[in-house]
Amino acid sequence: MDLRILYHGNCFDGVSSAAIFTKFYRAVIDAEAVIGYTPTMHRAGNAFDRDQLDGKVNAIVDFKYCADDRLTWWFDHHQSAFLTKEDEEHFLADTSGKKFLDANCASNAKFLARIAKEKFGWEDDSLAELIEWAHIIDGAFYESAAQCVELRSSALKLMQLIEGEKDPAFIEKIILMMTEMSLDEIIEQPEIKERLDPILEQHWKTVETIRERSNYSRGVVTFDLVGTGIEGYNKFIPYYFFPETTYNVSVSQSSFRTKISVGSNPWAPRPRTHNIAEICERYGGGGHAVVGAISLPRDAVEEGRKYMAEIVEEISFPD
Repeated sequence: MDLRILYHGNCFDGVSSAAIFTKFYRAVIDAEAVIGYTPTMHRAGNAFDRDQLDGKVNAIVDFKYCADDRLTWWFDHHQSAFLTKEDEEHFLADTSGKKFLDANCASNAKFLARIAKEKFGWEDDSLAELIEWAHIIDGAFYESAAQCVELRSSALKLMQLIEGEKDPAFIEKIILMMTEMSLDEIIEQPEIKERLDPILEQHWKTVETIRERSNYSRGVVTFDLVGTGIEGYNKFIPYYFFPETTYNVSVSQSSFRTKISVGSNPWAPRPRTHNIAEICERYGGGGHAVVGAISLPRDAVEEGRKYMAEIVEEISFPD
């Protein structure tokens, strides 16, 4: 394997970053490189599997730093980019000129494309639409909650597929499609349609489940998805039903973790007053100022519900 790209799994920005780095690497570094792709997911303790760094060259895009000398390239934009102080010190001591962080950029795809242009003189106009949509999606720069929940564009339909698809090999196909096709063209591919239709059907079932399970109080929407089989969901569903809310906090359970998700409403009548990443970091999680999450062991449901209640109490507005 000439190049291993590790990207944030089940994330439109992460998948887009992998596609952009692929085109950059082949245009600037090695046109014939054999490239392998590995999704990375946040787990309890955020432990990084160093065995995944199995390429002659290794890159991580849109995910935490790994203090390993086998890591060649790194691009991230999360406030919680470092698991430990030692990891941060390792990054700051690096002199390769191939590791980059900008916690102020709303999307990693846009940040990566900017660095490729500024530092390496590379730009590909065919990626402009992909970069713009990754920025909109990861930065939550939507016109409304309805735009996102109702999935009115090819990009948003593809986002839903990426978030719901379980097969990394199929996501790799999407990454390669992104290097060659427009988003409208990707959505029209028969193999995409075959996977997308049931995911869109499940999306609307999830919308209804969240509507039924949601409670709103003092500027916060809460819901518990444990036992529903729902592992992930469109983060704007709570604001679709509760436009008056400032925050939403939920707990869910997947095959490998219990997860507390915390988000803020971009259109809230009462503005956000807390840094969500800082709150999540106290429980071993992280994210951005406007959205974050905490990963616990799969069987730690009651602990997750306890953390959820504590966070809700902290961010709720006075009566």
